[in-house]
Amino acid sequence: MKLAIIPARGGSKRIPRKNIKHFCGKPMIAWSIEAARSSGCFDSIIVSTDDDEIAEVARAYGAEVPFVRPPELSDDHTGTIPVIAHAIEWISRNVAPVDLACCIYATAPFVQPGDLKRGFDLLQKSKAEYAFSVTSYAFPIQRAIRITSDERVEMFSPEHFNIRSQDLEDAFHDAGQFYWGLAAAWLAGKPLFSHCATPVPLPRHRVQDIDTAEDWERAEWLFKAMQVQRD
Repeated sequence: MKLAIIPARGGSKRIPRKNIKHFCGKPMIAWSIEAARSSGCFDSIIVSTDDDEIAEVARAYGAEVPFVRPPELSDDHTGTIPVIAHAIEWISRNVAPVDLACCIYATAPFVQPGDLKRGFDLLQKSKAEYAFSVTSYAFPIQRAIRITSDERVEMFSPEHFNIRSQDLEDAFHDAGQFYWGLAAAWLAGKPLFSHCATPVPLPRHRVQDIDTAEDWERAEWLFKAMQVQRD
C-alpha cells in the first residue's frame, strides 16, 4: 500500500487553529488533501489528528481519519517521524501492510500533485529511502551575518568575505511540503536530513513557511498571484 499521511494536531500556538483556518477560500488542510487526491499516487489518504474539528474538516474534503492520535504524540515536542511511524503501524495492523508512506504537511497549500508524483518517481529511481521537497536559499548562506550583543555585525564565516557570491556553493533547505519514504525507514526512525534521502527541488516562488501572521499574509499574496498566472 502507498499511504499519504497528513499530520494535523489541534494545538497550534503561533497561528491558532492554523490547520483549518481558511486560506484563499478553503481550510488550510484542504489544499494538501486535494493535492494528494489529484496526484493519483495513493491507495489511501489519512489525517493523523487529536482534534475532532480537524477530523471533521478532513473527512469533508475526502481524507480518512481512522484513529485518534494519542496524547503522547500530540504535544509541542513530538517530531514528525514518530507521528508517521505510528500511523504506518496502525494502518499495517488494522487495514493492510504499508510499503511506502508520504508525509504531507497540513500547512502546505503550495504542494502540487505533479511534485508528489515526481517525488515518488525519484524515490523509486534513486533507490534512496526518502525523497523530500527542497528549495535553494535566495542568498549565499556563506555570507550570512549576525548582530552581536553590542549591536555590531560580524560574519558567520569571515573566510568567505572576499569570495564572489557566484563562486560559492549553492545551499538548500527543507521546503516543508512532503516527505516520501519507505515504510521500513519511517519505522526504523532513520533521519531525513541524511544520505538516506534524495532531494526533490522546487522553485523558490512555490515555497513559503507559514508560522506567523506575516508569513500567512505573504503566502496568500503569492498563492493568489500564482492563480492569476495560471488563469
